[in-house]
Amino acid sequence: MKAIDKKLLRDILHWRGQIIAIVLVVTCGIASFVSMLSAYESLQLSQSTYYENYRFADVFVQLKRAPETVSRKIEGILGVAQIQTRVVVDVTLDVPELAEPATGRLISIPQRRSLMLNDLYIRQGRYIEPGKNNQVLVSEAFAKANNLKLGDKLGAVINARWQELQIVGIALSPEYVYAIRGTGDIFPDNQLFGVLWMGREALATAFNMDGAFNDVALTLMPRANSQEVIFRLDKLLEQYGGFGAYDREDQISNRFLSEEITQLQGTATFVPTIFLGIAAFLLHMLLSRLVSTQREQIAVLKAFGYNNLNIGFHYLKFVLVIVFCGAFLGTALGLWFGVVVTENYTNFFNFPLLRYSSSMGLVLGAISISGGSGVFGAFVAVKQAVALPPAEAMRAEPPARFKATIVEKLGLQKLLSPGTRIILRNIERKPFQALFSTLGIALAIAILVVGRYFSDVMVYIVDVQFRKIQREDITIVFNEPRAARVKYEVEHLPGVLYAEPFRTVPARLRFEHRTYRTALTGIIPEAELRRLVNSNLNSVPLPSNGVVLTTQLAKILGVKVGDLLTVEILESARLTRNVAVVGKVDELLGVSAYMDINALNRLMREGGSISGAYLMVDESITNRLYALLKQTPGVAGVSIRKTAIEKFQETIAASLSIFTTVLVIFASIIAFGVVYNAARIALSERSRELATLRIIGFTQGEIAFILLGEQAIITLFAIPLGFILGLGLCALMSNAYQSELYRLPLVITGTSYAFAFIVIIVTAIISGLIVHRQLKSLDLIAVLKTKE
Repeated sequence: MKAIDKKLLRDILHWRGQIIAIVLVVTCGIASFVSMLSAYESLQLSQSTYYENYRFADVFVQLKRAPETVSRKIEGILGVAQIQTRVVVDVTLDVPELAEPATGRLISIPQRRSLMLNDLYIRQGRYIEPGKNNQVLVSEAFAKANNLKLGDKLGAVINARWQELQIVGIALSPEYVYAIRGTGDIFPDNQLFGVLWMGREALATAFNMDGAFNDVALTLMPRANSQEVIFRLDKLLEQYGGFGAYDREDQISNRFLSEEITQLQGTATFVPTIFLGIAAFLLHMLLSRLVSTQREQIAVLKAFGYNNLNIGFHYLKFVLVIVFCGAFLGTALGLWFGVVVTENYTNFFNFPLLRYSSSMGLVLGAISISGGSGVFGAFVAVKQAVALPPAEAMRAEPPARFKATIVEKLGLQKLLSPGTRIILRNIERKPFQALFSTLGIALAIAILVVGRYFSDVMVYIVDVQFRKIQREDITIVFNEPRAARVKYEVEHLPGVLYAEPFRTVPARLRFEHRTYRTALTGIIPEAELRRLVNSNLNSVPLPSNGVVLTTQLAKILGVKVGDLLTVEILESARLTRNVAVVGKVDELLGVSAYMDINALNRLMREGGSISGAYLMVDESITNRLYALLKQTPGVAGVSIRKTAIEKFQETIAASLSIFTTVLVIFASIIAFGVVYNAARIALSERSRELATLRIIGFTQGEIAFILLGEQAIITLFAIPLGFILGLGLCALMSNAYQSELYRLPLVITGTSYAFAFIVIIVTAIISGLIVHRQLKSLDLIAVLKTKE
C-alpha cells in the first residue's frame, strides 16, 4: 500500500465520528431517492402493464338508452378500433353484517367469457354461468372490506324489485384501479361502494334494456385523433341522451392514479435533493477544516514529490469513501423501503399484481448522484489543498487578526466572564465559519419541520373539509332527478332532523381554449350542511345567478370573477349557455362548480328538480334509516360523512403517516449529523488553543464551557433561522401539491415547531456529551508539541 493511501486510512480512522455522521446523512438522501423513485417506477410499470394486458379503453361515454344497432355506426367513426356496449346501473345493496346501505355498480358482461375491453382479472372463483341470472362477480376491494366470500349473497333493489345476488367470483378491472363512485368522491370507500359484474341478458332484462345499451367503451387506432372521435361520438349519441364522451385522461380512476404517479415523481426529486444538498454542505465543512489542519502534511507530501493531481485525488478519495459508503447503505435501505411504499399503495389502488421494480439504472443513478454531490461539496476544499505552495504550507496558519470586539467596544466586557468573552471573540473573528455552522443546523431544523408538516395538513384537511364545508351526516343520491316536493318526504324519514336538497348536472365548462368536464352542483342559498368558504374559512354567500367555482377549477380554466363561462349541459336537451363567474371559494379536495339550485333549475329549463339531499340525522336511530334506505328503489347511493373521514384516515392519511415517520427519522439523523459534526470539527480545530488554556490555569469545566458554549450559541441562533427555512420548504411543498384531486395548505402548528426544537436540543446535548468526553481525554503534551 502506498504511503499516501496509508495516510488516507489514518484520516478515516481519526475522523470516524464525523464520517459516520455524514455517511448517515448521505444514506438518508439516497434511501429517499431510491425508495420514492423505485415506487414511482413500480406504479408506472404496473399501470401500463395492466392497461395493456387487460385492454383498458381509450374513450368512454354514458347515455340514457340507445338501440344496439347504433353500435355499428360507432364502429364506423374514423379512428375507432374496437367498441364494447354495456348496461351500467347503480343500485342499493344490502350487505350481510353491514348496517349502512351500500352502493353497487352493476356492469354487464357477456354470458360466456370472451376477450373484451376493460377485461376482468378473476382473483378467486369463476366466471358466471349462462342462464344463471343471479350470479355476479364482485370487486376485490369491496369483498375484502366486507369480508365477502364465494357463495355469499347480497340483497339488491333492481329496478324497484328486490333480488338476491350470489357471488361466484372476485375480480378486478383496469377501469376501477381506484374505485370511487364518481366526480363527487375523492377517496375510495370500499365498504360502501363496490362494482358487480352481471350477465348482459339478466341485467338488460331487469332494467328494460333488451337490445339496447347505456354505456360505451372503445379503443382507438394508432395515431387517431381522440378529440375528433369524441366530437363525432357526441354528435351521434346526442339524440340518445349522451352525457358527453371523454378520453382515458379524464377517466376518473386513471386520473387519480396518474396524478398520484406524477406527485410521487415530484416527491422523489424534491426530498432527496434537500438531503443530498445538506450532505454536500457537510462534506465541504469537513474537508475544508481537514485541509486547514493538515497544511504541514500537504507541504511534506509536495516536498516528497507528490504533485497537485496526486494530492487532489487523495482528498477526493476521502470524499468518495464517505459518499459510496452512504450510497451502498442508502441503496439497500431504499430498496427495502421502496417495497414498503409500493405495498402501501395496495390499500387504495387495486392491481392484479403490483410489481416492485428497481432498475440497474436507478441504482447507478443513485451512486452517481451521491458521488456528484460529494465531489461538488468538496471541490472548493480540494482546490484549496492543491493550491498551497510547499513553503507557505510548512508555516502554521496565520492567526486571526486581534482587535477589540463589539462587546469590548461597548465596554460590556466587565459584565462577562473570560470564557464568555473568548466565545464571542471567536465567533466574531470567524463569522463565515459560524454562519455556515448556523446554516447547517438550521437546515436540519427545517427538515424536521417539513417532516411534521404532513401530519399538520392531514388534521387540517379533515377539520376543514369534513367539519366546516361538508357538515351533513348523510348524503343520499336518487337514481334520477326528482320533483322538489320529494324533499318533504325525505324530511319525514326516520331519524332525519334536517334536509337540504341539491341538484347535480354533468357539464363541460369552456373558457377560451380550455375545457373541463365536471358537475354543476345546485344548492340552496345560505345552506347550513354544505357551506361555501374562502381561504379564511369565512362563509361565502351564494349569489342568485351565476356560477361559483373553486379556486383550483378557476385556475384550470383560467377564469376570474366577471368572466363569462360557456356551460355545455351533458344531459336532457344538451343545452349550451353562457354563465357569469360570480365568485370563487376554497376547497381542499377535488374541484367543484356551484350555483343557486333555483338558478340551475332555470338554466336546465326544468321545474323544481333535485338529485338528492344532504341530511342531518339523529345518530341514535340511524339503523332504522339505513334499513329503510336499503329497501328504497329511488335511492341509488348513500354517503356517510363519518365513514368518509374514517376511510380518509385509513388510506391517504395512513400512507402519508408512513412517509412522515420515515422523514422525521431521517431528519433526526441529519440533525444529529449536523450538530455533532459542527461540535467535533470545532474540537479538532481548537484543540491546541483549548490545551493552552488548560496549561495556563483554566479548569476542565471552563474549557468545556468555551467549546460547547460556542456551539450552544450557534444552535440557538440556528433555531429561528431553521423555523423560517422550514416554513419556506413547507411553502414549496404546498405549492408542489396543488392538483385537481387535493391541495395541501400551508399549515404548521406550534406542536411541529416544538417538536423540531426538542429534537435539535436533544441532539445538541447528546453531541455535547460525546465531545465533552473526548475533551477529557485531550493529550496536552501531544497537542502542545511544536509542529515539524
